[in-house]
Amino acid sequence: MAERLKNSGLVGELSAEFAGTMILILFGCGVVAQVVAGGALTDPAGGLGNHDSIAWAWGLGVTLGVYVAARLSGAHLNPAVTVALAVFKGFPWKRVAPYALAQVAGAFVAALIVRWNYTEALAKADPGHTIKTQGVFSTLPANGNTNLPITQWGALRDQIIGTAILLLLILAVTDLLNTPPGANLAPFIVGLIVVAIGMAWGTDAGYAINPARDFGPRLASFLTGYGTAWRDQYGDIYFWVPIVGPFIGAVLGAALYKFLIGRYLPTAEPEPPGRIPAPDES
Repeated sequence: MAERLKNSGLVGELSAEFAGTMILILFGCGVVAQVVAGGALTDPAGGLGNHDSIAWAWGLGVTLGVYVAARLSGAHLNPAVTVALAVFKGFPWKRVAPYALAQVAGAFVAALIVRWNYTEALAKADPGHTIKTQGVFSTLPANGNTNLPITQWGALRDQIIGTAILLLLILAVTDLLNTPPGANLAPFIVGLIVVAIGMAWGTDAGYAINPARDFGPRLASFLTGYGTAWRDQYGDIYFWVPIVGPFIGAVLGAALYKFLIGRYLPTAEPEPPGRIPAPDES
């Protein structure tokens, strides 16, 4: 097994990032399609879920995607995570761009599958494929709600804060010098982090907190009939917000963890001798 992992190299890591991110988006965009498109057609409307079911499915998608990819690649599943790990954890910079491309590709393919599977529901709920169902694939300020006048700068602020929280907590639960969850439960806890962010930070910008999660499905929707994909509900170019915001927030969150917690943790030291004497003591 060890030899096989060694030989897989970068190709294996990219394959894992592609597959893990694909799983994430299959559940994430899938649940939004069910709630928004399918739910619009029930009587009464809204019979196939709500914001809480969306938050839980996104979190479970993260958990399952991490379990799929973790052994080979570390399961970043998010270019902002990859950049933060390169800045603070020694992840090789030469692998940042390939990882990001694999993540975007996985998100793109998954979104195409969701788009294909929900073709009838999307066409019935929104024949013109407009902003009304664009949120199935990509985020919008205030989730497209014009009653809440969130500007692009407000959404950028939101994405910076949300992603900073994400990275601070990811580093906290994966730092072996801290108190990480045991029994291989870290992916489950990371999924709960995403659920919590969705429930607490989903109003202003839809908690993309991941450039691949937003850009890949946005591109897929544009190529399959959503002419409004790059803009928000006000007609302004918006796609850059859930790309720039998460990159800034990820570095900020990782820096906060290092400054507030990491630098105070004890360094790894050799285990103290046990009852069995060391060889030179025999």
